[in-house]
Amino acid sequence: MLAKIAQTYRSSFSGLSKETWLLSLVILINRTGTMVVPFLSMYLTQNKHWTIADAGVIITLFGIGAVMGSLAGGYFIDKLGFRSVQIFTSITGGALFIAFGYIDHFAVLCVMTVVLSFVAEAFRPANGAAIAAYSKPENLTRSYSLNRFAMNLGWALGSSLGGILAAINYHLLFWVEGCVYILVGLLITVLLPADGGHPRTKAVASAAPRDLPIWKDVFLFRFLVWITLYTTSFSLIFRLVPIYWKTDWHIDEFAIGLLLGINGVIIALFEMVLVRRWESRKSAMYYIVGGVIVTALGYLFLLFPGHVPITTALMAVIFMTVGEMMVFPFVNAVIMGRSNDTNRGRYAAAYALTWSVAQVVGPGGGALIIERWGFVVLWIVMVVLCLGCALALWRLPFKKPVVA
Repeated sequence: MLAKIAQTYRSSFSGLSKETWLLSLVILINRTGTMVVPFLSMYLTQNKHWTIADAGVIITLFGIGAVMGSLAGGYFIDKLGFRSVQIFTSITGGALFIAFGYIDHFAVLCVMTVVLSFVAEAFRPANGAAIAAYSKPENLTRSYSLNRFAMNLGWALGSSLGGILAAINYHLLFWVEGCVYILVGLLITVLLPADGGHPRTKAVASAAPRDLPIWKDVFLFRFLVWITLYTTSFSLIFRLVPIYWKTDWHIDEFAIGLLLGINGVIIALFEMVLVRRWESRKSAMYYIVGGVIVTALGYLFLLFPGHVPITTALMAVIFMTVGEMMVFPFVNAVIMGRSNDTNRGRYAAAYALTWSVAQVVGPGGGALIIERWGFVVLWIVMVVLCLGCALALWRLPFKKPVVA
C-alpha cells in the first residue's frame, strides 16, 4: 500500500524540466516570505487603528496598482523577457515593502500602496510566462501545479511565521517580506536561464493564432470574465475572512496564521497527485466548475460558527482549499495552452489581470457590504456569486479561436 502511494507521488512529479524545478524553488522561497498581504487588513485595523472602511480603501488601492502592474507586466514581458521583469520587480518590490512599514500618514500610504502593488503584481504574469516557457507542452498542467505546490508550501510556512511575527511586532512582517523579495531577485539572476528550453508544439500554438487579440477569442474572453468574478470571491479568504475570525469569532493572530497555513499544507500534500489523476479523466472545465461549487460550500461554513469557532473555521478552510485545487491549475492550463511564443506575455498578463481586478472589487466591495450590512450578508453574497459563476462556466462551450 505504501509502495503504491510512493509510486503515485513519484509519477506525479516525474518528467518535469530542470528549469521548472528551479523556478518552483525560487517561488517556494518567495512565498515563504509572503506575510504582509494576509495580515494587511489586520495591521491597518489593529495596529494603525483605522476603520474597516479605511482598510478597504488601502486594499482597493492595492488592487488598482495591481491592475496597472499586470497590464504593464504583460507588455514588458513580450518586449524585455519574463526573466528581466521578474528580477526587477523582485528587487524593487523588496525595497518598497520595507519602506511601506514605516509610513504613518494615510494619504502617503495610499500613494505608496499603488506604487508597491504596481511593482509587485508585475511579477505575476512574468512568473506565469516563465512556467509556460520552461515546460514541455504535455506537462503544462503539472508544471503549473508544481509551481502552485511550491507557492502553497511557502504560503503555509509564511502564514504561520507571519502569525508569530504579527503577535510580536507587525513591522517584522514588512522587513522579512522585503528581504525575501530581494533574495528572490538575486536567485533568479543566478539560477534561471533567459529562455525556456521547450518551444510550444504546433498543435498548441495553433490553438491561439499569432495575431488574434484576446478579446476576439470569444471563449477565452468570457472564460476570463467568469474566472475574474470567482477570483473576486476567493480573494476575500485572505483579505476579509481573517478580520471576521478576529473580531466576531475572537480567534487570535497565531491561530489565524495556522488556519491560513493549513491551506498551503493541504495543497502541498495533495494537489500534484490529484491533478495527475484528474487531468486524464475529465475535461478541465469539469474540475473548474466543481471547484467553484466547493468554494461556495466553504463560505457556507462561515455562516454557522457553532460552539467551537476554530473547528468551523478549519472546515471552511478545507472546503475552500479543495475548491482552489480543483480550479486554478486547470485555469492556468486552459489560458496558457492557447498562447504561443509571441503572445505568451499578453496571455499571462490577461490571467494576472483577473487577480488584480479581484483585489480591487473584492476587498473594497466587501468592506462596503460589511460596513452597511455586516459580515453575514457578505458571506451570503459570496455563496450566490460562486454558484452563479459555476452555472455560467458550465454553460460556456469550449471553442478554439478563429482567425479574424
